[in-house]
Amino acid sequence: MRRIGMNFRRAVIWAAAVLLLGAPSNMVAQDLQWRVGAATVGEPKYKEGFARFDYVNPDAPKGGDIRLGVMGTFDSLNPVLARGDAAAGLAGPPARAYAASVGLLFETLMKPSMDEINSEYGLLAEAIAYPDDFSYVKFRLRPEAKWADGTPVTPEDVVFSFDMAKKHDPQKEFYYKHVIKAEKTADREVTFSFDEANNRELPHIVGSLLIIPKHWWEGQGPNSQPRDISKTTLEIPMASGPYRIAAMTPGSSIRYELRDDYWGKDLNVNVGQNNFRRFTFSYFADLDVAFEAFRSGNSNYRWENSAKRWATSYDFPAVKDGRIKLETLKNDDRDSGVMVGFITNLRRGKFQDVHVREALNYAFDFEELKRTIFYNQYDRVDSYFFGSELASFGLPQGRELEILNEMKDRVPPEVFTTPYKNPVGGDPAKMRDNLRRAIGLFKEAGYELKGTRMVNSKTGEPFSFEILLDGTTIERVALPFAQNLKKIGVDARVRTVDASQFTNRWRSRDFDVIYLGWQQSLNPGNEQAEYWGSDSAKRDGSQNFAGISDPGIDALIRRIILAKDRAELVATTKVLDRVLLANHFVVPSYTSRESRIAYSSDLTHPENLPEYGVGFPAIWWSKSAGAQ
Repeated sequence: MRRIGMNFRRAVIWAAAVLLLGAPSNMVAQDLQWRVGAATVGEPKYKEGFARFDYVNPDAPKGGDIRLGVMGTFDSLNPVLARGDAAAGLAGPPARAYAASVGLLFETLMKPSMDEINSEYGLLAEAIAYPDDFSYVKFRLRPEAKWADGTPVTPEDVVFSFDMAKKHDPQKEFYYKHVIKAEKTADREVTFSFDEANNRELPHIVGSLLIIPKHWWEGQGPNSQPRDISKTTLEIPMASGPYRIAAMTPGSSIRYELRDDYWGKDLNVNVGQNNFRRFTFSYFADLDVAFEAFRSGNSNYRWENSAKRWATSYDFPAVKDGRIKLETLKNDDRDSGVMVGFITNLRRGKFQDVHVREALNYAFDFEELKRTIFYNQYDRVDSYFFGSELASFGLPQGRELEILNEMKDRVPPEVFTTPYKNPVGGDPAKMRDNLRRAIGLFKEAGYELKGTRMVNSKTGEPFSFEILLDGTTIERVALPFAQNLKKIGVDARVRTVDASQFTNRWRSRDFDVIYLGWQQSLNPGNEQAEYWGSDSAKRDGSQNFAGISDPGIDALIRRIILAKDRAELVATTKVLDRVLLANHFVVPSYTSRESRIAYSSDLTHPENLPEYGVGFPAIWWSKSAGAQ
């Protein structure tokens, strides 16, 4: 970084010029390099002037239909609000199955590539610039970027989008808490200022900001009344993306059609993408009904989340005669880790004792489930970063041990002596031993088994709780878990509600135990504070479902965010993993590190898929479109 030397008089003149230009207060004059892309791990693969991503088919034809079944319902076309259920396709993927989609309607400043761990390239922005200490970031908008009504995308739109996201979405407010300001600093330039330096993820975070049109949201609706961005709406919104909403039935279905006048159809980051003419999302309340819709041809792509169904139900005629193709692919999981399971709510007094939380795990018999209903297709999760290089294992050594010793008084002592291992069941003898161990842990927490009930030794209050589910899929996992708990006197009840009620209840913290999880990137950073930071524990709607508030965990999160290099990041993340596991916040369940997909033989994809994604639907296309 080059500083400009000057005497006092010149300094005054220079400072006044900075104020006139509206430069952020934390900016230091220096030569900035405008770049076409940015990476949080290493350097971007694609350099200035690149023609397209390597994994796309530049000759993919345009045409054909995608018909997708999604679970739940929708009641809003407002992409900003945390309230309500936004329609699929507005601004991002409706489910893991469609993780390659950036959004059919709305766009972001930058677009991620699928053959790198965490790199992004200009979409609405043609270039990005930031100083060596990452204390701010600038984006230069493309002059050709247009809204659907033909008006340019402006810095004012970007500032408005940022301000509205922080105002109307508590998760975004927290996620962007170190982004203190967005402002226009040139005709096509917007600058985001940060309240801390050396956080290389912050430019990436604001690069993924969803951009909405200020003039449309501040205008009048069809009823001649001003629009209100703070409320849900079913008015079709103005957007800049490649598709438009052609039809919808609220709560039931929504159809998008490709725009012939899309401003960005020839961009290098879009070549070989947005190939389908129409997208139709149909909503279902029952997974079996959704599967029957696929079998009958009413949907033509399906990501299968049931091992049993995958093993036993894909033998219908369309599969046998080749009209439906089946694939099992690892791509989607190569750039991520995962923790999923039964999450205890520490805001409930009964779950504040770690012995109670650990005891629950001894009642979960994964091995029996794997044998009886999982067809040996799943593995037990034993890390908050399961399946990635960030997962801890064995006893801490090297830099991990050094970090733990530096904060010895703020971490559980067992992280130094006892590697985390889930209890192993699978036969009556092992489960008897596990349940005896669970009873012992409850005793250490002040409970005792009186007759057939586990009660508080002082108050006599029975230990009971509700397991809240958002559908029937996990019932066959939760019910055996609850039955095992009943064997030691714990009254665990399973309650299944619809998706909207489930979402409202976890957002408002109205639950004892829920079944949910977190997907982790290979480059963890600011989102860790959202998942387990003390500040997020106080906020309804955060993804700190358990309500974790621990000074040692907070310190580790900060060390991860400000890690000076990859080696330090990996070591610190593994330490965080050890500390989270030792606190037994979650009864880990299971996962598959493969995508099981079934789709119409009319659909196809590049022979060589990107390293970190199946690419559906972004880079797929219709064979029949090419024959038209």
